[in-house]
Amino acid sequence: MAKRNIKNLPVHERPREKLIERGAVALTDHELLAVLIGKGSRRHDAITLAKKMIPVIDEKGAKLSVDDLTKFDGIGNAKAALILAATEFSRRRIRPEGIRIETPADLVPHIRHYVNRKQEHFLCASVNGANEIINIRVVSIGLVDRSHVHPREVFADPLIDRASAVILAHNHPAGALKPSEQDIETTQRLQQAGKIMGITVLDHIIFNSTEYFSFLESDIGF
Repeated sequence: MAKRNIKNLPVHERPREKLIERGAVALTDHELLAVLIGKGSRRHDAITLAKKMIPVIDEKGAKLSVDDLTKFDGIGNAKAALILAATEFSRRRIRPEGIRIETPADLVPHIRHYVNRKQEHFLCASVNGANEIINIRVVSIGLVDRSHVHPREVFADPLIDRASAVILAHNHPAGALKPSEQDIETTQRLQQAGKIMGITVLDHIIFNSTEYFSFLESDIGF
């Protein structure tokens, strides 16, 4: 019996050609992964290898590591690095539209990659009436104070999004999570501005690499 090989498939069924012709949305999960894998091993073609890897990737989620991937025959450090880089890049850059926010902790995974920034990044997540994320944007970079975080800049995009609410957030590069007087003042000012525009400020989250502080959970002004 001939060894299964992607090259033996009709051109229109090959993952890479299928993606080019019909777009990434036309591919199954294992076909998308096969594109990243490129060439399979002596024992398995890329599609078969991808099907074996998907359950592990699903189980590990954000905790997926190089070691998890290199356990598979045909996956070395280079391919493992490519897969991890692709998934992390997508997580950071593609807006998490439709993800429902039940608690502040639900937003944190989608903004955690800002913890390594040397300056404070003030973020605003637009939320619809079903508490689903519409988009997450960087409003300003620098200290969270009156001069850097103006209501005009914060609410400009949520108004275009027709958001019913927003969640504010910023990283603390130094690691401390206790809100400063400026953090509290800025939050109160944005709450007042939001009421005028009919957009509710649901929470303000301060986060570092391991923890987060929620104004809502700490009952500060909410």
